[in-house]
Amino acid sequence: MFAATTLGAALLHGAPLHAQSYEGADAGESESEGVSYGGGRTSIDPYIEANSLASWQISPGSDVVTYTQLAAGVDASIVGRNNGGSVSLRYERNFAHQSEGADSDTITGVARGYASIVPRVLTVEAGALASSTRVDAQGRSVINPIVDDNLTTQTYSAYAGPTLQTRAGDVDVSANYRIGYTRVDGPDFVTTTGTTADLFDESITHSANLRAGTRPGEPLPVGIGVGAGYYQEDVSNLDQRVRDAYVRGDVTVPLSPTLAVVAGAGVEDVEVSSRDAVRDADGNPVIGTDGRYVTDSASPRIIAYEASGLIWDVGVVWSPSSRTQLEAHFGHRYDSETFYGSFSWKPSSRSNLSIGVYDGIQGFGGRLNNALAALPTDFTVTRDPVTGELTGCVNTLDGSGCLDGLLGSVRSSVFRGRGVVASYSRRIGRMTAQIGAGYDRRKFIGAPGTVLALADGIVDESYYVAAGVGGPVGPRGAFSVNTYASWFDSGTAGAGNVSAIGGSASYSEEVFRNLSARAAVAISMLDSDLAPDNFTTASALLGLRYDF
Repeated sequence: MFAATTLGAALLHGAPLHAQSYEGADAGESESEGVSYGGGRTSIDPYIEANSLASWQISPGSDVVTYTQLAAGVDASIVGRNNGGSVSLRYERNFAHQSEGADSDTITGVARGYASIVPRVLTVEAGALASSTRVDAQGRSVINPIVDDNLTTQTYSAYAGPTLQTRAGDVDVSANYRIGYTRVDGPDFVTTTGTTADLFDESITHSANLRAGTRPGEPLPVGIGVGAGYYQEDVSNLDQRVRDAYVRGDVTVPLSPTLAVVAGAGVEDVEVSSRDAVRDADGNPVIGTDGRYVTDSASPRIIAYEASGLIWDVGVVWSPSSRTQLEAHFGHRYDSETFYGSFSWKPSSRSNLSIGVYDGIQGFGGRLNNALAALPTDFTVTRDPVTGELTGCVNTLDGSGCLDGLLGSVRSSVFRGRGVVASYSRRIGRMTAQIGAGYDRRKFIGAPGTVLALADGIVDESYYVAAGVGGPVGPRGAFSVNTYASWFDSGTAGAGNVSAIGGSASYSEEVFRNLSARAAVAISMLDSDLAPDNFTTASALLGLRYDF
């Protein structure tokens, strides 16, 4: 849960301090990430679409299903002096033409924004996500399911909260609070043995942080600070709960105007607990109609994990300019070593590289909320041109913009998550290209004597990469090419591994004022160790889009 913060860079450059965040945020996930106080601009693009879509299942077997697709959405971006944000929201309805197909509807989108109540002092921030993934009975998922996929889950996540930054004499004071909610609506999985698939249902998270500190030279040669924080996540599955409270002090020792050594120490108390499932007369856990365990609310709360005592970390902060920032930290937490850090490089206004390394204990909902808070407020969304689904990364020139690895596993169990995420965006003439990649490792935690004990110690690993390029063609045309790949290694015995790879291309041409003709093709392959053949589909789309 340690997060690389902008503390060192802020001290080196004399900028306002962000509150240090230890509640499970990823590298670089300070609550004010991406906020800009520059000049203003507004772009709002509502649209409607009518498309004809064909989906060809290449293997196993061979089958073609056609659909009529109606969609409506909006893409908007606002950058102002005291507020800003971006949103992409889309609703679509697919009508199957054959009896073997089925009608379906989907809502997808992502949003991130802020509004200043008191400019440069008090800000309210919020974010939200609606996404579809294809999931199996082991909780493994891949982005961008095909139309009418009966293994599709819908994930919703949102957060909101205020951030305070002020100064009292030589002391910078920062504080923040965030409340988040996440829910997964998916198929009612029950395995062939009659046991639950342990899929995440919903959770509520709370996090709060407070810090007061001085900068080097104001008045001491070194910067000193003290902070405290609290994090809690309540997961509905078997009433799981994560609680984490800490108090710590830190010191920043500048070695040069651009380089500093940072160190901190304190005490922390972490506890993960849950209840057991309702048992039948034979002692077997009862499974509800949704395929999830039924929680025994009368059972005692059982400790699954606890760590209490000293925490510490040391690191370096290098910030040669406002365009380049590096933080690297090593320390002790959760009774073991911990590594975390971040690197951001903007060689020009047309390109950006971001890398983050994270480590924390949380549930699926808390992990997703933290990643949403890390998104910049100025971005454009990359969508599959055929299905309209989010491809997992947003296009941004200000910070990290990928969420793929977060959706790789939707197990309900709390976990210790470690990983790295990287993204690069560049404008090339009138085109924009981006690539994102990452690795996510989750070691699950389950209380002894409960059904979650089966998940205790299991490690799931996922790797992913997504890339794309797009831009205008002539005065009226536009194109995009996107590709993705993901690999999921399950720690469950006999579950096997899953890989997915796919690509798409699209072209649109304005045929009349605000009316465009669209064409797109896509192909995807899903390969599982447990399946004799891979699942390969090809899709094509022809349609019209009207932008208001």
